[in-house]
Amino acid sequence: MGDEQRVSYDELLEQSRAAFEEVPDFTVAVEEEFALLDPSTLGLVNRFEEVQAAAAGTELEPHLVGELIASEVEVRTGRCETFADAAARLEERRAQLRALADGLGIGLSAVGTHPWSPWQEQRIIDTPHYRRNDEILRYVVWRNNTFGLHVHVGVNGPDRAVRVCSALRAFLPELLALSASSPFVEGVFTHLHSSRTQVFTRMFPRCGIPDAFASWREWEGYVRFLYETGSVTEHTQIWWSVRPHLVFPTVEIRICDAQPDLGEARSLAALCYALTARVARALDEGEPLVDQPHRLLEENLWRAIRHGLSGELIDLERGEVVPARARLEQLVEWVLPVAEELGAASWLAVPERNAAERQIARHREGATMEQIFAEQVRWGERVTG
Repeated sequence: MGDEQRVSYDELLEQSRAAFEEVPDFTVAVEEEFALLDPSTLGLVNRFEEVQAAAAGTELEPHLVGELIASEVEVRTGRCETFADAAARLEERRAQLRALADGLGIGLSAVGTHPWSPWQEQRIIDTPHYRRNDEILRYVVWRNNTFGLHVHVGVNGPDRAVRVCSALRAFLPELLALSASSPFVEGVFTHLHSSRTQVFTRMFPRCGIPDAFASWREWEGYVRFLYETGSVTEHTQIWWSVRPHLVFPTVEIRICDAQPDLGEARSLAALCYALTARVARALDEGEPLVDQPHRLLEENLWRAIRHGLSGELIDLERGEVVPARARLEQLVEWVLPVAEELGAASWLAVPERNAAERQIARHREGATMEQIFAEQVRWGERVTG
């Protein structure tokens, strides 16, 4: 390994640790990934560069980025001091993106996968970052035509942030079950509630539920190992479903499918936010949080992928199976006091049906995949919620 690369990741780790020392608790930012569509056929279209060019000089420009393929765009709220600010920004960013896309004759959708557009027809955008990932991953990255929602929460203290990440591992299946929105992919009704998770999390290296780390030193040692062995060339190649972000001093939750409905996107982001804060408070106060074995968390993750909010999850402390919806209601109740303190409680809700359940119900009624997807696109056109 060259001295230049070693200096680069040494500086990254040093700067990241220092940033976690300074960041105030419980700032929040949300990222949403959208598919770019032909409005007449609703198939994916490779037009990201046009969207990016149209955003130049607008308020949206600094908050709009590419995300792997040219038929996808990501918009970001930016760092917000309160969840109320983030909720307002989510609506604002969607409206800004919608206006931009309408002006270009481009449709938008926000479900975890596109139901039928072939991955072979999607072009990877031409940036150094994505060229490197293409060279490293090949087929794995080609197949990843998926769309998610990520939540960043500021957690003060490097050791504390790592411990919060480790504790959040246990709740990732619940968050996935709530967010599931992708029963269709590659022209197939998969019978999964989140085919996005199966395509992305099960194929990418260093993805899904991570190991638990007890301290920043332990986490840093792992990152150094990856760089020194040539396993990664960039910190973003750690694709775990929850991670301490090494550039933004945040805990980032990455497990969730994209949400067609603005109201449900806000509610999901509010739960991710409040849960992170609740876990941090539990650790601060010595409240016991059981560190479950990876193999048991994986059992619940599979249940969330397969059956989503309609299925059952395992209460790992009792060894009992409970309805996923009841488990989510318990989780909301657990985080509610902190959510009320932080002004996020009014957005917390478990829907009667989430996006995957709505789509599967329509499939059982005999609606075509095209009809079902068109309905999800129309959900997304309601930019208030």
